[in-house]
Amino acid sequence: MSEAGDAEAGQATAMRRRLKWLMAARLGLSLGVFALVLVFLGVGREGAATVERGLYGTVAAAFGATLLYATLFPWVRRLGRFGVLQLATDVAVVTSLVCWSGGADSFFGFLYLPITLFGAMLFDRRGAYGSAVLCSAGYALALAAAERWNVREAFGGYAPGASLSALWMVHTSALLLVALLSSALMREVRMAGAALQESTTDLDRLRRLHERTVESLTSGLLTTDASGHVTSFNPEAERITGRREAEVLGARIESVLPGIEGLVLGGPEESASARLRLRLDYRRGDGDARHLGLSGSVLRDAQGGADGHVVIFQDVTDVVAMEHDLRRSERLAVAGQLAADMAHEIRNPLAAISGSIEMLRDGLSGSAVDAEHLRLMEIVLREVERLDRLIADFLAYARPAPAQPAAVDLGPVLDELTGMFEASPASEGVETRVAVPPGTGVRVDPRQLRQLLWNLVLNAAQAMPEGGRLEIAARGLDEPPQGAPSADRNGAEKEPVGVEISISDTGVGIPPDVLERIFDPFFTTKRGGTGLGLATVHRVVEGNGGSVRAESRVGEGTCFRIRLPAAEVTE
Repeated sequence: MSEAGDAEAGQATAMRRRLKWLMAARLGLSLGVFALVLVFLGVGREGAATVERGLYGTVAAAFGATLLYATLFPWVRRLGRFGVLQLATDVAVVTSLVCWSGGADSFFGFLYLPITLFGAMLFDRRGAYGSAVLCSAGYALALAAAERWNVREAFGGYAPGASLSALWMVHTSALLLVALLSSALMREVRMAGAALQESTTDLDRLRRLHERTVESLTSGLLTTDASGHVTSFNPEAERITGRREAEVLGARIESVLPGIEGLVLGGPEESASARLRLRLDYRRGDGDARHLGLSGSVLRDAQGGADGHVVIFQDVTDVVAMEHDLRRSERLAVAGQLAADMAHEIRNPLAAISGSIEMLRDGLSGSAVDAEHLRLMEIVLREVERLDRLIADFLAYARPAPAQPAAVDLGPVLDELTGMFEASPASEGVETRVAVPPGTGVRVDPRQLRQLLWNLVLNAAQAMPEGGRLEIAARGLDEPPQGAPSADRNGAEKEPVGVEISISDTGVGIPPDVLERIFDPFFTTKRGGTGLGLATVHRVVEGNGGSVRAESRVGEGTCFRIRLPAAEVTE
């Protein structure tokens, strides 16, 4: 609806409200007059019966008119004409009252003044002066009728006689003065009302804009009072924390975001530089660990005094993971190539050493002394072979073969994987569960996919020395993995554009300080391990445009989540 339409609707509403007041005033007047007639007027005087009939008839007519108008009011569309009819009815009622209550001696003559005022309220200046003229004419008619019908004789002694012309002029002057003052007053009232309405509209528009802005923020926002109790909590804050606004309003901020009370509840004298951004570890009610970036500031009132605090926060868990990966990449950027080249060069001397020892072993035979020498040579050959395998693993990590992605159906791959695992000794005491929707496909190098899944399954089994449950599941994602190409990430397809494969165990779990380093090369907690298994998994997943992360709780188990680009496969 346009602003003009809104204004017309507002005017119509105001007119209906004033008409209701007018009918209510007439009803109250009728009740008051009826009470006066019963108690005071015309009792025991000559002509009293006629006067009483006239007054009772007037009161009855006023009641009847009010009832009729109230019944018709909901269906009235022409409010202006209905208002004129209301004013004319009131003039007629008051004129009849003045006539039957003594004419010049009637004390109901003052009732013409409220009619003039109502005329100003309904129709501004035209209504005020029109009502005044109509009331003046009605008063003249009442005076003339009262004199003609000798109504004043029934009220002897109530008021001294007076010149009817002078009395009429005095009343008319009073009515015109009231019309002048009331029209001016109503003009000022309307101007003030229009200004108030405009201010109210602007304030309401500003309030809605503020609400939409806060609701549309991609950052969590909460405010507190001066004592640190939460006073507002926007939808993004609900999404990040997993808590509803209703349950946090009025709570201490420390119970909502543990660890930030010192930041946001500092004294107002603190400078802005003393309260910069911080990063906070946060655990949601569902156990999901997140990293939040927060900043706090003082919320000031209109006078500039401290009235509370504002906290803005974002979920930066993905940023923290990216920073961790970046630091890992930076640590290996320089040393990686050098180490790979060195490992490649070490293999040549190892081959020479191995060949030389074999020649010496073949040349020694037959004596007891030679048996000890042969034993030592076997140790040397075994360790050389171990070094060669270690270097091969490292070269596979440092210089992985280029990925050759293809559409792979996860169902058959995982069936084959679980079959191999259940046939191996590592599966003893381990219950395996697989949940993969039919037709779930990923775009990945098939050979590398089997390699990384096998590594993770074996790791899970080794984390459950006393047995447990191994769960492998897959689900579609509405967002592509972090490493997917930008064209895939910005696609408008409604189908899932990513797939998450989760491998969960119920093993011993990984401590938080170890969990941060499990993808670092040569970091291992296993006796005899090389520390390249999970590092190779990380490298392979990234090489196929995906991402991998681990979640773990000590004593409860570990879950590895691999995200890869989705692919369409035929079922």
